[in-house]
Amino acid sequence: MMGNISSTLTNWIADGGREIGEIHLAPVAGGYILQHRDDLAAKALVDGTGAEAARDLAQYDDAGEFRPLKTAPNLRHGWRLRLTGIGELHRALDYFYPAMLGVWHSHRQGCLVPIALRETLARQTGMYAVTKKIGDAEAQSMIGLFCRSNGGCLKHILWQIAPGMPITSLPAEKLRPVARADELPLLCHEACNLLVARTREVVKAGGARG
Repeated sequence: MMGNISSTLTNWIADGGREIGEIHLAPVAGGYILQHRDDLAAKALVDGTGAEAARDLAQYDDAGEFRPLKTAPNLRHGWRLRLTGIGELHRALDYFYPAMLGVWHSHRQGCLVPIALRETLARQTGMYAVTKKIGDAEAQSMIGLFCRSNGGCLKHILWQIAPGMPITSLPAEKLRPVARADELPLLCHEACNLLVARTREVVKAGGARG
């Protein structure tokens, strides 16, 4: 599977692919250079090498706060990472955006199945069983606040509240897997654990909160 993903990634780069999330990718002699897309004109960057360095860069934001959601739009600035070969690039991107290359590859292969929020919540047990009680309006409001790209999450959402009940609290472009030709989209095919946890908070509090 990793080989197939790397091959797809190689082809995407050859076709002009240059961005994934907040990262800009540049093929250079002997490998690749990654940096924050906001830093393309910056001169004073900290240089690093190797895929393992990506794990540290992905952990904390500019203020030094831990990033529990790696697809949040708060990736640290001020660095430049040199990588050797597609295998090292693959590993580095998996540190920055865990599982996202695999999800993207599955979507391109036509085998990624979105899972509705209601189905995800129906599987919850223990302290999270209460999430099943969230109302449709509460769910819409919560998703609009929690999953928004500006301050929430950069993924494109593929799932619905329930079959035949689309999300209406986010812009249409947030709900389409279509990206620019040079951009590898981050795809969300099922509500994450953080959203499930927020659902519990909303139900316990009796309404959606930002």
